[in-house]
Amino acid sequence: RFDQVFSNIMSAKSEPAISSCKSNENWTKVTFKPDLAKFHMTYLEEDVVALMSKRVLDIAGCLGRTVKVELNGQKLPVKTFSDYVGLYLASAQKGKEETLPRIYERANDRWEVCVSLSDGQFQQVSFVNSIATIRGGTHVQHVSEQIVSHIQEIVNKKNKNANVKGFQIRNHLWVFVNSLIDNPAFDSQTKETLTTRQTSFGSKCELSPEFLKKVSKCGVVDNVLSWADFKQSKELKKNDGAKRQRLTGIAKLDDANDAGGKNSEACTLILTEGDSAKALAMSGISVVGRNHYGVFPLRGKLLNVREATHKQIMDNAEITSIKQILGLQQGKGYENTKSLRYGHLMIMTDQDHDGSHIKGLIINFIHTFWPSLLKVPGFLVEFITPIVKATHKNGKVLSFYTMPEYESWKESLRGETKGWSIKYYKGLGTSTAKEGKEYFRDLVKHKKDFAWDNDEDGDSIELAFSKKKTEARKIWLRGYQPGTFLDQTQRVITYSDFINKELILFSLADLARSVPSMVDGLKPGQRKILFAAFKRNFTSQAKVAQFSGYVSEHSAYHHGEQSLASTIIGMAQNFVGSNNINILAPIGQFGTRSQGGKDHASARYIYTSLTPLTRTIFPKPDDILLNFLREDGQSIEPFWYAPILPMVLVNGSEGIGTGWSTFVPNYNPRDIVTNLKHLLRDEPLEPMDPWYKGFKGTIVKSASKESGVSYTVTGIVEQVNETTIRVLELPIRKWTQDYKEFLEALLCGTEKIKEPSIKDYREHNTDTRVHFEISLSEEKMAEALAEGLTKKFKLSTTISTSNMNLFDKDGHIRKYDTPEQILEDFYHIRLELYVKRKEVQVENLQYELLKLDNKVRFILGVVKGEIVVNNRKRAELLVELKTKGFTPFPKKAKASDLPVVGGDGSDVEADDEEKLNKGVRAGDYEYLLSMPIGTLTLEKVQQLCNERDKLEGDVEELKKCTPKDLWEKDLDNFLEQLTV
Repeated sequence: RFDQVFSNIMSAKSEPAISSCKSNENWTKVTFKPDLAKFHMTYLEEDVVALMSKRVLDIAGCLGRTVKVELNGQKLPVKTFSDYVGLYLASAQKGKEETLPRIYERANDRWEVCVSLSDGQFQQVSFVNSIATIRGGTHVQHVSEQIVSHIQEIVNKKNKNANVKGFQIRNHLWVFVNSLIDNPAFDSQTKETLTTRQTSFGSKCELSPEFLKKVSKCGVVDNVLSWADFKQSKELKKNDGAKRQRLTGIAKLDDANDAGGKNSEACTLILTEGDSAKALAMSGISVVGRNHYGVFPLRGKLLNVREATHKQIMDNAEITSIKQILGLQQGKGYENTKSLRYGHLMIMTDQDHDGSHIKGLIINFIHTFWPSLLKVPGFLVEFITPIVKATHKNGKVLSFYTMPEYESWKESLRGETKGWSIKYYKGLGTSTAKEGKEYFRDLVKHKKDFAWDNDEDGDSIELAFSKKKTEARKIWLRGYQPGTFLDQTQRVITYSDFINKELILFSLADLARSVPSMVDGLKPGQRKILFAAFKRNFTSQAKVAQFSGYVSEHSAYHHGEQSLASTIIGMAQNFVGSNNINILAPIGQFGTRSQGGKDHASARYIYTSLTPLTRTIFPKPDDILLNFLREDGQSIEPFWYAPILPMVLVNGSEGIGTGWSTFVPNYNPRDIVTNLKHLLRDEPLEPMDPWYKGFKGTIVKSASKESGVSYTVTGIVEQVNETTIRVLELPIRKWTQDYKEFLEALLCGTEKIKEPSIKDYREHNTDTRVHFEISLSEEKMAEALAEGLTKKFKLSTTISTSNMNLFDKDGHIRKYDTPEQILEDFYHIRLELYVKRKEVQVENLQYELLKLDNKVRFILGVVKGEIVVNNRKRAELLVELKTKGFTPFPKKAKASDLPVVGGDGSDVEADDEEKLNKGVRAGDYEYLLSMPIGTLTLEKVQQLCNERDKLEGDVEELKKCTPKDLWEKDLDNFLEQLTV
């Protein structure tokens, strides 16, 4: 037992008294008497006693169950650090109904942590070796960073628009820390703040996933989200509108004269799709006057505010303009439109799919911020115009407002459209000013009110525009029934009807534009380009810009020619990471791996044509077997082409559409041909791995799952000496210019890369080859080698086969898990076409044989005098030919009147309905009577007989071939051409 007394501010001390004690004694007792005079006090004030008591409680909390602590003979009610925290929480929640959570964890022998909620400002109670660090320090930062990082990830997943920073989350936390630190350093003698670096703590506090999960569920996430919503709403109010009569500073707004005045409820703001649509609206307004009608043009598509970030919404000039024009105020509920500058909002867009999308985005904008406005009768209306007009020669005019409606009418005529003139309105700009005035004279016919029926309307809007509804959106699209369209004869349209009967058509079209067909690997725009190239027999080069115009004219392309030119350029690119086989030729600068093709020249300066290999891949004999589509009254591209190998595997594909996205890597065409031959011979397939032409790095399988395989794509890096490395290849789709910028960041440092890690770099790159030489200090080289050169210099990426969504042969979206699945699906479709191709080719050869036989008989008849052709009436001669059993081959329509490639109607007879006696048509024997007189000789007969013998040989040879033989022959020809 040790006893010692200190006095006079510890300047005097007694000799220690050491005596024996009982073996079971283990305690420390401190008794003191304050020098009141020293502190100018006559007694101990309550605050001072409370402070001293608090320090004793601190000791009890820090020491926990290892020591029993008493004060003035009373045992303290604190056995653990969690008990100690409870004292704070009990005090904080006095008089409140809600109980503050207490999430406790003993991470290890040196760290105890407890977390609760704070009311808008970060709070902490912490100890280092039982010293109260009232201002926190690095130990509190070490703990809170883990908690904040976890919560931040959850918050930003729940609301991607929140963009919450770490310090903002900290303001909602109350953190308690009890730690033991080796040789702690503080900022002052009072030891209020720990300054020891985390690496020198002597231990780590690693919070468990279970603890972090409990913290995230204690209410802090909800508090942060509520705070973020409040903050965003407050920010968005900065650009609120107001009801005032004069509005200035908004470009291109033609305001109604009465907007914002006493007659504002009678005013209608017309939002148009671009300036040309505004011009049409202004023509129409000349009929109804400017007092109650204003017009504002939209530049393209409105932002999807439901999924946009706060900054995107704040920076969007159009959203700000619409709020100010209408007088909308953030967060306000509207039961009527009395406080707005306009009583009605009219949407005037093209009647195509993109026009429907713009309507939907405007509805989504109102529903996201002012859902009550959609329930106000007559507030939101749309102005519809015809997409097709059919004019009969008798003057009757029919207007169609949807393509399904027009197609239904056309089918009802069973193709008998003679006498009807069809005009397609590709946009509002197609309508004349005269038509615009006609539309506004009959407003009742062209104006449709949107109406809120029930909660299904709101659910439908969310279904179409919320990212949270991705899976439900897939079900929605799969449930589409072909032929569905919105009945425009109805005066009122519910929001759910608009979404499910009109907007769904855009979503399907968007998906079709973004995801290719498994059969030909093409998206619609690419297919139109290939169709136009085949139609033009595009072997002579032409400017990309000119070819774009040709494609647009001949394939009913309804989007911008700039987009078309970009697609053409993409189909011709052949640098590393683009196409393994480009089906168009890049004649000029079509881009390089330096900038991923973005460094291509203008479409006005570069040329293209079909490559010689393209027709090898898409054989011409197949064209007659394809299902060619019709649009705008003309035959256009087929539903899909049928290449001899699946081009979706050869060139891969990538796209993001409504409901689905897709990514298919590139594969080696030779591997694909090998596997197709295995299938043709009923042999097992060989597994295929991604392959990119010209890539010198490695592609190695890294993980396999049921949904697909992951591959690690690695470039080439090598150490030259102790201070130099050489980068000779980059991962696929990591472009040279981007990598150069990365090296500059390593050289100069950035916000993320604080400390430069290389001394210099030199470039030896070309348009096709990567070659960087990088200099480092010996110290940095050692660090890089320890980390791994590939990792340090970001020379690996990952690609996967887990998202190979493609349209199947019937146009249904389907997920493929392996390239072999795609290959097998393709095999059955393509083999069936070879069966049909053989049948058609045999039939055509026999047709030509029959025609040759008739020609030989005819010439012999003329030579022998059995058939007299001179000085006779043509009608008599035709009847004689029929009587003598010559086969009639009716004259076909001109080639220019028919689909160029095999299409429907190739057997349409010429428009010659003149009938002769005994049912002989004038063109039935034109193939005989049009033969020049000089060919009616025995020499010509011999020539025709030789041709017939050759044809007979061809027929027999073709009959001996199986469809599989035909396919294998095409594949061999392809490999031969590929080598060339």
